[in-house]
Amino acid sequence: MGGGGLNTFAPVAHAEPMISLDNAMNAADLRAWADRVARGLGGQAVRYVAELKIDGLAMSLRYERGELVQAATRGDGRVGEDVTANVRTIADIPHRLTVPDGGLPDVVEVRGEVYMSAAVFAELNEQYLAAGERPLVNPRNAAAGSLRQKDPAMTARRRLSFWPYQLGQVEGGPPFATHTDTLAFIAAVGFRT
Repeated sequence: MGGGGLNTFAPVAHAEPMISLDNAMNAADLRAWADRVARGLGGQAVRYVAELKIDGLAMSLRYERGELVQAATRGDGRVGEDVTANVRTIADIPHRLTVPDGGLPDVVEVRGEVYMSAAVFAELNEQYLAAGERPLVNPRNAAAGSLRQKDPAMTARRRLSFWPYQLGQVEGGPPFATHTDTLAFIAAVGFRT
């Protein structure tokens, strides 16, 4: 993918904060979390959606009128870094969203994880070892380091993937009553969910 290298990663203020997930390390932690959810809903029935947890780097993809205009890391949750040029090299990320029934929001942020698959990690390490180079330490760090490359062509060689899991800012779009509705929308506009 084109052009010269990047000199810096500009700061990006998130329109909506990118909060991190809490950990539940045992059954008691999970029960305590479920109790907090139930209390927060004030007696409404609780429905859950279970998803895979991908260990990667949190990413926010901003689309305006269907075009990818910015990709930003989570950073501190309020301000991340602009890694758009590198993210454009990831095959799982559409540069233009398809239009589902009911139209496309004027602005939509798709959030998820950029990661390196175990198969790509193993293959790259075989290549590095065969060439006498230092292997990658683990897939998560390899993905994060790949996005911080100054040259997008180097990022492209790392063959990263993207797993979307939620929306951030949405302007002018359909209402989403459930998380299942959100995931269906993300799939309808061109992402693998």
